[in-house]
Formats: sequence, structure tokens, C-alpha cells
Amino acid sequence: MIKQINKISRRRFLKAAGLAAGGLHFSLAPSGVLGAPGRVGASNRLVIAHIGVGGMGMTHLANMIRFQKEDKVRVAAVCDVDDNRLEAAVENSGPNVMPYRDYRYILERKDIDAVVIATPDHWHAVQTVHSCQTGKHVYVEKPASVTVREGQAMVAAARENKVAVQVGAQARTAKGAWHTCRAIRNGIVGKVKRVSCWHYANPLDSKPVPDSPPPEGLDWDLWLGPLPWRPYNIRYQPAHFRWLLESGGGQIRDRGAHQFSTILWCMNADHQTSFSVEAKGRPPARGLWDCPVDMEVVYQFKNPDWTLEWGQPGNKVGQTEFGNVFWGDNGHLVLEWEGGYRPANPEAVNFKLPLGGEEVYRTDEYEDFNMNHKADWFKSIREGHLRPAVDIEIGHRTASLCNLGNLAYILGRKLVWDGEKQEVVGDSQANRLLSKPQRYPYVL
Repeated sequence: MIKQINKISRRRFLKAAGLAAGGLHFSLAPSGVLGAPGRVGASNRLVIAHIGVGGMGMTHLANMIRFQKEDKVRVAAVCDVDDNRLEAAVENSGPNVMPYRDYRYILERKDIDAVVIATPDHWHAVQTVHSCQTGKHVYVEKPASVTVREGQAMVAAARENKVAVQVGAQARTAKGAWHTCRAIRNGIVGKVKRVSCWHYANPLDSKPVPDSPPPEGLDWDLWLGPLPWRPYNIRYQPAHFRWLLESGGGQIRDRGAHQFSTILWCMNADHQTSFSVEAKGRPPARGLWDCPVDMEVVYQFKNPDWTLEWGQPGNKVGQTEFGNVFWGDNGHLVLEWEGGYRPANPEAVNFKLPLGGEEVYRTDEYEDFNMNHKADWFKSIREGHLRPAVDIEIGHRTASLCNLGNLAYILGRKLVWDGEKQEVVGDSQANRLLSKPQRYPYVL
């Protein structure tokens, strides 16, 4: 459990973090500095660094501290652009952990085997690619990317540098999703031709505030990173980045990255990379946030044919804030949330695999599915196959659903996505929007 901190001297803390005045001399270490794929050092413990230690980042750190107590990893470094969060991470990690404000210092360390990235979404791709290029394995929070081209670069970097990149869509290693997946794949409701999601709306910035100086201890330029420069506003940070299309993409790119990942797994559809997408939504009437308050997105897949629907709010079939329904020709099955924090429905839990039925991948080393997901990542590294449960290619395809849903909303028209060519068919304007400029030096 993460404990409350006692404040330490900021001058002493910053000195310890190596943040004294002066420019950062940075060059990427050559790829492969760790030697053969899967190598984890003489002690057989992965040496881990955490980049981003606020919110979910602190959960990841707490998990790693537990792994450290089990002698499976050693936490060597923590990094955040907010000194207050960095101080908390240091206090909870122990005296031998080195703090950094700039993640690039971590990448210069050849003793670090792997990094856990839990920064805001607009940083995921750049930090993942740079980490791969220095031979480090990566656990990166979802969504994998905020543009399709970023996702492609992440996949290429993982493959070229022979590292394992696990995306934090943890439901694929959770019991709820596993029970549901094996039931759906083995015909509990017959052939499924439609999956619908319900989710509560994006928030509205109903009380806009003017720009202001950033709070003490926050490196605003480094927080922005690849984004265009803009003045600080509390409606951007912390956490509110989620409600801007350029940096967070709203509920569909946040929670949709979880739900779509589970749905693709249940439908055995990771290979179905081509589809059409149509979207409509109600834009906010005022304020800084520009994600649509309500939103409906429909994806059509072929061979086999099925439909995926994102409803915001949609048709709430279950009891909790969000979830999805598999509609088959012999009934329907509800999955609350995405199969992580909630159990599967009783009929899925009690489902008996038929003779000759299909079993699906499961890891249940830990009761906590966040721990399980990381254990699956460790396994892929140690065994050298470098394909964890939510490999970066799976994460990229899932994020592409989210990103193209938002793009269809922005453009106001149907898009036909060619997954092989990674382009929108016959739409040059849409294809130009598959990437966006990044601010130097925070570039792919």
C-alpha cells in the first residue's frame, strides 16, 4: 500500500534527482545494450524504472515493490515531471531508488532492463519508441497511442529491437474476461454478430478558468512534450488531458481501449484489421474540453461479419457504469466493465467447456489482475518469445479502433479502413490526419 510522505527538502531532493541547472546531454544508447532477448542480468531479477508515477503510475509502483519483496525485480529509478509526485514515489520506493525528472536520463542507464510508462497518453508512443531503441522492455499504459502512425512506430520499434512491449489493458489476464472469452468462443450464445458497449458521457468543462502559471514543482514544458506549446491551464493538467481530442481522446480512447481489447479477444478478432467506421456525437457547448459529450460509433467487420457499437451512453443492459453485450443467435451475454475489476456473469463463470472445445490463454499466478498482467510481461521476457498477452501489435490495433472512431467523428463521414495498407480507402484528408506534428525534441 502506498503510504503518505513526509516532505523532504526540495533543494536536497532536486540535487539527488540530478536536476541541477544546465542542459541535458542526451544520446540514445545503441540498440541491444542488454544482449540477447530475454536477458535479465546475473541476479535473474529485472531491473525496473518507472516513468510517470501519478495516479495509475503509483499503482504500478506498488505492484513492483511487491514483486521486489518476492525477489523478482529491483526498482532502480522513478521519473516524473511533477516534483511532488516524484517525492512521493521516492519515499515509497526506498533509499536506493534514483529519482529523475527527465526520462531520457533513465534511457542512458545500461543497467536498467525494462521501464513502466504511465505518463499522459500523448507521451506513450515517444517514450516507448525511445525505450525500445535503447534495448529496454516496456510496459506502457493504454491507450497505446493517440494516432495510428504512432502505433505503427511502436510496433516497428519493438520488433526491430527485439523487446517485449506489454500494453496495460489488464483484462486479458483477468478472470472476468477469461470466463467470458472461453464461453463466447465456445458458443454459449451461439454465433455472435453484434457487440454493443454502453458508457457514461464525457464531462463538460462547465466552469472555464483562465490560463495561469504552472504550479510550483511542475515542469510544464516537459509535461507538454510532443504537444504544441500552450500556456498552463488547470483544465489541462492533472488528469484533465483526457477530455481533449489531441491529447486524451475522451472515453472511447480511454475506457474503449480496455473494452475493445477484451471484445476483440472474445471474438477471436485480433486478426481482423480492416473495417468501416461511422461516428456521430454531441459537441460540448462551452469550455476548453472538446471531446463530444455523447457519442455513437459503429464498426463493421467482414469475414466473418459482425458489428461493434460504442454507445455513450448507449443501452445500459448491465448494472454498472459501463460494459458490453455479446448478442448471439441463441441469446446474449453481458460483461460488466471490461472483465477486470468486475467478475464475469454467473452463466459465463459456470460455463462447462464442451468436448473438444477451445481453451483460451490464462495466467492466474496472482489474484490481483494488475499483478497478473505484469507477471505475464515478465514471462514473455524470461522465455524470450517477447509476445505478452497484450503485445504492442494488439494494443496498436485496439488503439486504432479508438483513434479512427474519433477521426470519423471529427470528419463527419464514414471511413473505410484497410488494415493491410494501414490507410483509409480513397480519403486523402483522413490519411493526412493519421499522424500529427510533434514538438522537437520530443519526436519519434
